[in-house]
Amino acid sequence: MWIEVHRDETGGRDFPQPALATGSELQSILLSREHDRGWGHPQPEKPLKRPTMRKPNVYLTGPLPSECMLRLESESNLVVNTLGRDLSKTELVDAVSNADGLICFLSDTIDADVLAANPDLKIVANYAVGYNNIDIDAASRLGIAVTNTPDVLTDTTADLAWALMFAISRRIAEGDRLVRSGQWKGWAPLQLLGLDITGATLGIIGMGRIGRAVAERAKAFRMEVVYWNRTRLDAGTEEMLGVKYAEIDEVLSNSDFVSLHLALSPETEHLIDAEKIAKMRSSAYLINTARGLIIDEKALVKALQNNEIAGAGLDVFEKEPNIEPELLGMDNVVLTPHLGSGTVATRTMMGSMVVENCLAACAGKRPKNLLNPVAESLRDS
Repeated sequence: MWIEVHRDETGGRDFPQPALATGSELQSILLSREHDRGWGHPQPEKPLKRPTMRKPNVYLTGPLPSECMLRLESESNLVVNTLGRDLSKTELVDAVSNADGLICFLSDTIDADVLAANPDLKIVANYAVGYNNIDIDAASRLGIAVTNTPDVLTDTTADLAWALMFAISRRIAEGDRLVRSGQWKGWAPLQLLGLDITGATLGIIGMGRIGRAVAERAKAFRMEVVYWNRTRLDAGTEEMLGVKYAEIDEVLSNSDFVSLHLALSPETEHLIDAEKIAKMRSSAYLINTARGLIIDEKALVKALQNNEIAGAGLDVFEKEPNIEPELLGMDNVVLTPHLGSGTVATRTMMGSMVVENCLAACAGKRPKNLLNPVAESLRDS
């Protein structure tokens, strides 16, 4: 691979402007300069002047909001996937082969083979809170930082959970389809009757940041809120949120709405299976804005077909973007295309965070949202 190289203006070796060098030649050029090796190396009390380092090579697996793109274009040698689809494993391996930093999405599978494709890869910056798409153990072994974008999408995702609750219980999507079909004949006393949210019982499975934000909103609708979490909240937090703790089966059996807000892990995969769905009321609705694999989708389809529950509002799916075909034809299901964080402000904040994480690691600094601190010590060893 040929790489464009520019003149060293700091008194180092002189090259034509521009010049071409192979990877090995470029390595010898860079090693001849006193550049900052970074990544945790101790700094002198009075920093020495060093030659200007080259911009880091950053690979981005899809476009970010415009202001984030502008910063990357200014501060890195940026390459962007413009294919309009997820990259294959072979394409990802090729993409990282010359990258100092990789910015990726939940739909990108970053496994051990991809991570090992470039010994100089410094960071995988994930444009999401979750990171189950990345082999974080392999990254740690290789000294590669992994970061995410926490905290900024809490309210936006909680809002969508509520939007799905309203859409499915008040049959908004069905009403929209009826009007657009031209078959609506006007007001009718028994037309598309739904379920009241005000005064209903809301069950929350997973009481992290998003679960708590959902619970806070329930106060305005005078709902009774019961929750299950792996670790029970302290009494003061329960009182502040107005929630009561119960075991998961009790939450499922006593709720009009069950909203999932769990991280995906081996313990939570298919947590909501046929047995758990059978605990729910036949009049209840299941809402999922967390991760698709938390629900056994085939079991959900069967339960909906047999009227074991009233309906479901789903923003995530077990095998995204593929969905169980039966779900597509069901009127008692509202489906959205993984829009949990999908507002201009939130996606821009996520973009700013992921760019900052990536550029910091490429400059040898500790990224703010580092998930695997062990990678620092391994890179320094």
